[in-house]
Amino acid sequence: MPKAVRWIFKLLSVAIALGIIVSAVVVGGALYLNSPPSNSPGLTAGSNPGWEAMRLDESGALILEVRGGESAQSVGRRLVSAGFIRNQYFWNILARVSNEHIRAGTYRIELPASQTSIRSVLTAGAQLLVRVTIPEGLTVRMTAQILEEAGITSAQDFIAAASSRGMLDAFNIPGQTMEGYLFPDTYLFPLSYPAYRVVSAMANNFFRRVAQIAPENLSPAELHELVIMASIVEMEYRVREEAALMAGVFFHRLRIGMQLQSCATVVYVLTEQLGRPHPQRIFFVDLAIQNPFNTYVHWGLPPAPIASPGETALRAAFFPIETDYLFFRVIDPVAGRHIFTRTLAEHNRAGAQ
Repeated sequence: MPKAVRWIFKLLSVAIALGIIVSAVVVGGALYLNSPPSNSPGLTAGSNPGWEAMRLDESGALILEVRGGESAQSVGRRLVSAGFIRNQYFWNILARVSNEHIRAGTYRIELPASQTSIRSVLTAGAQLLVRVTIPEGLTVRMTAQILEEAGITSAQDFIAAASSRGMLDAFNIPGQTMEGYLFPDTYLFPLSYPAYRVVSAMANNFFRRVAQIAPENLSPAELHELVIMASIVEMEYRVREEAALMAGVFFHRLRIGMQLQSCATVVYVLTEQLGRPHPQRIFFVDLAIQNPFNTYVHWGLPPAPIASPGETALRAAFFPIETDYLFFRVIDPVAGRHIFTRTLAEHNRAGAQ
């Protein structure tokens, strides 16, 4: 073999060896930089830049909030500062070579975690969901407070979204708010979720449930009256079996031109219209308050629902029991059972027992 050829082979061998060494160093460095830090990071208030947007939950997982408009580089700075990743430059390289962008939201990341696994969570957009239960019979204001306490959306934003003309028009609701049309249920929402999306989800749930209960098409005005009645029944009944009979009593009063005289509407006036605490007792002076929602003063239905009715109350309003009863009163405060009567004399006698 000529000497020149042998030198070429030697040079190629050296180049290959150097390439293998460089590749090994690069791969080893990448594996090292990608691996989780050996020291367990700790987060305390004010200890790291952006600490308020990340925390460790009770199981030691990282709860990380990516703010709207925040760059991948900004997230990397926060992660390296808090000790969750080894090197921000490697994080920035991953951001450049990847075609996927991190998404705003709140995420739960099991630790320890490599940089690539953290990025996969953030780019997939699999946000942390919070389970929140909205009980039957709450008003928009009460619902807003629960959502704010759960960290889902601010009470102010929720009330504003539930009162926006655009939202009301989108769902063909004849009223000033979404009161009564936000179905009480258990929901899964991301943290810091836009209020209009929360309202939309609850309203869509309401209309799905209504379609299951009464598939026939109703005009917005017809549905509105039934939702108002359902909201009153929701606040009056405690025993499920009595709900449809209560609705029958109220509809009977409307048919004969009698006032509804629902104590629940007076409570609504006191708490939601006048901002007072929930009353332990209702006095005659309360029954005389001049307010469109007070059914002891005004005839017919109130102008809008007074709470969010659940399925039982909605079914009762859609399918009331036909009855000639005109009155009911509690006879078992513990169980919440009522006695139903036809005349005022019978009603008064039942109260004297």
